[in-house]
Amino acid sequence: MDFYGKQLSVFKAALHNHCTVSDGLFEPNDLIKMYADEKFDVFAFTDHRKTNPIAEYNACGMTLISGIELHPKGPRETTWHLLALNVPQDFPGEFATAQEAVDAVNAAGGIIYCAHPEWCGITSADIAQIKGFAGIEVYNSSCRYNGKENNESVWNELTDMNINYPALAVDDTHSKAELFGGWTMIAAEDKSPASIMKALKNGQFYATQGPEFTRLSFKDNVFEAEFTEVEEAILIGERSLGYWETLPGYPEYGDYKLVTSLRKEAGVRTLPDVRRFRCRIKDAKGRYAWTPVVNCELYKA
Repeated sequence: MDFYGKQLSVFKAALHNHCTVSDGLFEPNDLIKMYADEKFDVFAFTDHRKTNPIAEYNACGMTLISGIELHPKGPRETTWHLLALNVPQDFPGEFATAQEAVDAVNAAGGIIYCAHPEWCGITSADIAQIKGFAGIEVYNSSCRYNGKENNESVWNELTDMNINYPALAVDDTHSKAELFGGWTMIAAEDKSPASIMKALKNGQFYATQGPEFTRLSFKDNVFEAEFTEVEEAILIGERSLGYWETLPGYPEYGDYKLVTSLRKEAGVRTLPDVRRFRCRIKDAKGRYAWTPVVNCELYKA
């Protein structure tokens, strides 16, 4: 994949999963095989308050990531759900506050995301007070049972605060019902744990329920995205900025491609004054994919 000028391989990753080590219904090796059979490349065990001895498991050709889900108390009688990846097997499972948990994960060389904030009752203002998150979940298959699987409202609010977090899509697997509803496509040099973690830390990934981005570019204030067959693409900026495009559009650029200039430019759809944006696409089955937020300030010469 051409990911903003870098030619990288793309690896299909399941980054939020539970097995019988905590409250999941599947044995670890059974769950690994299910995801390997679905052509996943990367699989993370993130059991509640417990790590997994991943070196003892049959990886079935996938890269296994050691993780944990942490649950410090939150505001307003809420509980944080914090998705930590690449932590050591002896990592503690209890922390008094979210900030303590985030600091400990980062100090251990891991990476930590705010999981399904709307399901938890966690707001963008709560997230903004914590320093050191790597991002949030935009979609969580397990949370659809109470209609809070989508966290785009929180993501929009964070973007408006100039907190430019990328976002994961995950299954949060506990049972068969959650399998293969959302995943993260990681653009990395290879699928070694070190390369996967480097790509996650650098925001080199996108979240999806099925549609795929094949090229992303932002150069000279022009954003271009190419993707598999979809029905619509939306460029989402901060506040009221953005626009919706039915596809195929702009035949002169080819089907299933979105081209946007952030300055006035003849023949190209323009979106002036935007400072931060992301692209969301939707296929005929109603499945979405989301790019990370592009912070235009980082692309200035």
